[in-house]
Amino acid sequence: MFPLMKGRVPRQAHVGVPDGTYEEEHARRGFVGRTSQLYHLNPPTAWVRVEGPLRPRLLLGANAKPEDATSARGEPLVLLENADAVVSISRRREPMPFFVRNCDGDEVHFVHEGRGVVETDYGPLRYEPGDYVWIPKGTTYRLVPESEDGFFMIVEAREFSLPDRGPMGQYAFLDPAVMESPEPQTHDERGREFELRVRRERQWTSFFYRHHPLDVVGWRGDLTPLRFNVRDLRPVVSARYHMPPTVHSTLVSEAVTICTFAPRPLETDPECQRLPYFHRNIDYDEVLFYHSGQFMSRHGIGEASLTLHPQGIHHGPHPSAFEAVRKKQNTEEVAVLVETTRPLRVTAAAEGLEDPAYHTNWSQP
Repeated sequence: MFPLMKGRVPRQAHVGVPDGTYEEEHARRGFVGRTSQLYHLNPPTAWVRVEGPLRPRLLLGANAKPEDATSARGEPLVLLENADAVVSISRRREPMPFFVRNCDGDEVHFVHEGRGVVETDYGPLRYEPGDYVWIPKGTTYRLVPESEDGFFMIVEAREFSLPDRGPMGQYAFLDPAVMESPEPQTHDERGREFELRVRRERQWTSFFYRHHPLDVVGWRGDLTPLRFNVRDLRPVVSARYHMPPTVHSTLVSEAVTICTFAPRPLETDPECQRLPYFHRNIDYDEVLFYHSGQFMSRHGIGEASLTLHPQGIHHGPHPSAFEAVRKKQNTEEVAVLVETTRPLRVTAAAEGLEDPAYHTNWSQP
């Protein structure tokens, strides 16, 4: 296959978009498969009403009230799920009175607010806002907050790995050397009862010991919990081309990808489109968690909110973003993008957090 050009189009994608038109990307496999650009007279997102389940959704995560916010034995609140992934919110304030082992898959905790320690059988990892804490499947751990403002967005999938950066090399975006692994901290305690909660197929079984479960004196190998912060990321940028979200890939699995939008300079070529282009990514559901700053292409979305854009449905910049971006030299946002190959189910708990007006956001000035 090779690109064809019909009608009024620019010579290159995302550069010199014809006056009075709106560019839309129709792509397979994210932005790395077969792709075409279509040039519309009107924004593809300018609908005024939606009837049916495939509407874009905004979940006000700041209003979430997980069980673990008020009970030490409580659990995170599941917002979105499918056979491959679970997206949850935790607001734990007290240390876990038990230990946890997830046998369904890896957990990636993004720290929105709060400080503390994740105790693991490999050793402890301290956390702070902007951290990713990557806990491999089968790791025994315990979360110990040191502040009462804890807020985590948790993504679960079968097994995460670092993405292949291709010709950019292994140091692009995230240098593996900045990822912190734990030093063993042996707990030689006996006598009282210790509970280890093990989850398999989303059901819990509790095991009780007379010794502390974190009694490891040393470890070796390449499977371990890891921590890194968004400030460690070095975004891939181009002065003359707006890079697709795939260059921001942070962790990947077979059916789930986590990307990070971090502060970066904007394109300087006057003909280059500086905003994310409209697209109807038909192979992925897209969830965006807003951590901090003003997200350049959105309007009126607060921190700790999550948006869900279902597969096949257009999304792209808010109308006000086109004018606002002309005055900027760089972005200020930090946001976490989660893409899944299977459609996500919105839980009943998440339904109660939805802003019902969001799906017509693009038709508003």
